[in-house]
Amino acid sequence: MIKSMTGYGRAESDAEGRGILVEIKSVNHRYFEFSSRTTRGYNFLDEKLKSYVQSKVSRGKVDVFVTIEALEDAAAEVKINHSLADGYVKALRELRDTYGLQDDISVSTVARYGDIFSIHKGEEDEDQVWEQVRSVLDRALEKFIQMRSVEGERLKSDIESRAQTILAIVEKVEERSPQTVIEYQERLRAKLNEVLADTTADEQRILTEAAIFADKVAVAEETVRLRSHFQQLEQMLQSDEAIGRKLDFIVQEMNREVNTIGSKAVDAEIAHMVVDMKAEIEKIREQIQNVE
Repeated sequence: MIKSMTGYGRAESDAEGRGILVEIKSVNHRYFEFSSRTTRGYNFLDEKLKSYVQSKVSRGKVDVFVTIEALEDAAAEVKINHSLADGYVKALRELRDTYGLQDDISVSTVARYGDIFSIHKGEEDEDQVWEQVRSVLDRALEKFIQMRSVEGERLKSDIESRAQTILAIVEKVEERSPQTVIEYQERLRAKLNEVLADTTADEQRILTEAAIFADKVAVAEETVRLRSHFQQLEQMLQSDEAIGRKLDFIVQEMNREVNTIGSKAVDAEIAHMVVDMKAEIEKIREQIQNVE
């Protein structure tokens, strides 16, 4: 089952004195890119989060948000960054004196600059915290992956539908191509008969010219390779692996074969079919940009 790179999952828990909320979301990206935001004081979780999520997700820009709140009062010490507080007070006084402001500087004024305070809690067992967070993360990931899978099925259905549309056009190209040679041969015979008037056109020459023309406009090799690419595409769409990059390569190869058919086309009908195929391939290419 293919997966989309777009997804969202959320889970929370109140246990063992902590309230934990985990949110995970992702959008499409060429590679795996990870960022996390954790409650202050829990930065030690960042690398663990990245490693764990990367074991579950192959591609996409993934953001994880972890909020941890103590549900029980714990011994904590609030410390003041005096040098930073001195800087704020000095700057405020300079602002007051320079512009002749009337209000005096109060504790409440300085307290608005929250970065002068830091909260130091008692030592926490990092392994225990991680196990609690991982448990919640697992539930968020389950919802996240489920959403990516549902979206992946939608992408798969659309890609398969467009692939069938292209294959139907390929069949028409294969039917039309030999007919263009016959029509060329008839035009050539008519033209030679007109030019030569009472003299009968050399049938062997007509057949030779028609054979040369047929060789120039032959697209059998291209259509065979196209069908092969579509077989590969269908096989990949049944895979449980991350196949986004492989799909991208296959679509490039499809586009190359269709371009070659277009360069050989001297028939208006085939040229129109080529335009239709390229339009469908471009839509497939847009869809696979979001496949993991």
